Amino acid sequence: MNINKNLEAVITSYNQKSMIYEAVHSLCGQTILPKRIIIVDDGSTDETSMEVLEKIETDRRLPVPILIIRQPNSGVSAARNTGIREAKAPLILVLDGDDGLAPSFIEETGKLLEENPSMAAASSWLHTFGVLEALVRPLGGTAKDFLSRNCCPASHILRREAWEGCGGYDETMRSGFEDWDFFLSMLEAAPGASIGIVEKPLINYRTAPVSPNIKSMEKRLELMRYLINKHKTLYKDHIEDALLGMEAISISRLYGWECEILHARRAGSGLSDISNEFINSPSYGDGGMAAAVRIASADR
Repeated sequence: MNINKNLEAVITSYNQKSMIYEAVHSLCGQTILPKRIIIVDDGSTDETSMEVLEKIETDRRLPVPILIIRQPNSGVSAARNTGIREAKAPLILVLDGDDGLAPSFIEETGKLLEENPSMAAASSWLHTFGVLEALVRPLGGTAKDFLSRNCCPASHILRREAWEGCGGYDETMRSGFEDWDFFLSMLEAAPGASIGIVEKPLINYRTAPVSPNIKSMEKRLELMRYLINKHKTLYKDHIEDALLGMEAISISRLYGWECEILHARRAGSGLSDISNEFINSPSYGDGGMAAAVRIASADR
């Protein structure tokens, strides 16, 4: 077996039934195996989930040693910190218990870190499954790239020294965006550091309308205010990059909406109430009125 003795994997689990078994098997099917898999169960109460964990714990057929740590429910940040604290290797793979990895994830992501010593962490594109089948392409980058959006998936390989340098995951963040905050903290603590991305979909990311990631978007502005206040110096030093990054996202979304409205009108399809309201009373000062003018001009 080809084992990376410098890498251990941490999987977080909370009432994930058989999905945690799938996550473990995706690690055991890697072209380069981790030295050890640490599962941190964050206070699961579901009987099936606890039975699955017991089966994993006693499964002697698995090619990688398994350690299961059970703790009271404290949130995913605390669970990740517990697992990373237990790990001894210089490289740590963080994986959510309801996701999985393509067989070459460790090999290709690890190679990226090996070839780029200034990278604090590395990950890959995502293939989403469940309610959404899609290819998602996060960009990675330096601290200024992370000011307007999170540019790295939650599943990634990090350097242990980077985790130590920034103090780990913020355990007070239990409503979402803890990954984004962690990446900002890592990059802020090590000027010149970056996060790399393998441009292949090596993460199988499960999507569901009630997942924590989707629910956190309901509190996006509140959570972003927390990030800006926590990383105030970083945002202040790169205020142009932060504002222009957010504006670029806004322009892209507005252009997409404009194209959909034009397509619907040309096809003779009815518009939604919100689209009709936008045409009749476009927003001002953010490009909304200009988009409405282009839409109206296309009909002439």
